[in-house]
Amino acid sequence: MSTDTSNHDSFDIALIGGHGKVAMLAAPLLVEAGHRVTSIIRNPDHVTEVEATGATARTADVEQLDAAGTEELLRGFDAVVWSAGAGGGNPQRTRAVDRDAAIRAMDAAAAVGARRFVMVSYFGARTDHGVDPESSFFAYAEAKAAADAHLRRSDLAWTILQPSGLTTEQPTGRISVTDTESGQVSRGNVAATIAAALANPATAGRSYAYNDGDTPITDAIA
Repeated sequence: MSTDTSNHDSFDIALIGGHGKVAMLAAPLLVEAGHRVTSIIRNPDHVTEVEATGATARTADVEQLDAAGTEELLRGFDAVVWSAGAGGGNPQRTRAVDRDAAIRAMDAAAAVGARRFVMVSYFGARTDHGVDPESSFFAYAEAKAAADAHLRRSDLAWTILQPSGLTTEQPTGRISVTDTESGQVSRGNVAATIAAALANPATAGRSYAYNDGDTPITDAIA
């Protein structure tokens, strides 16, 4: 823990998927909130870009790490943000990253005492997702459902964020968590939701499916 004395605990955060579009927006918000952020990235070419966010970059391929390697990666952190993904396309790689590597990260976090875990999932993620097995989205829906279910069964202080279709619109700082249909949400608002979830311990044990909306993020998830 750092010595930040603002109105919430500050964390040593492992931000997995650190070069992703959401993570690149989240890192500066987390640093500004007083956290120490280590962005886990696969490609060493991205170190300079990632560190411009205020985070420290660490190169590791979570898809290739075994359980022991994942524990070693997460040792010393007290919070993990999972914002990684295979990006769809290859079903085998989708299962390897979005399901298997995510589950290894959860188990490793529990083993090394990184109790707080924020998962970036998607709107509609659930085991009975209803996606056609012939659809190119099926492997992703299955992988995310399995990962989210594993997280809910864990002893971690988890929060699952389920944003709808991601846009590059400017963040408004306002979302809706009451919509029953998936719409759109800016990546900047997703980044702000990650920061808000970490700032509010009451979000542990809760899932939020959300679109852009009219309610300030801190109120929407309170």
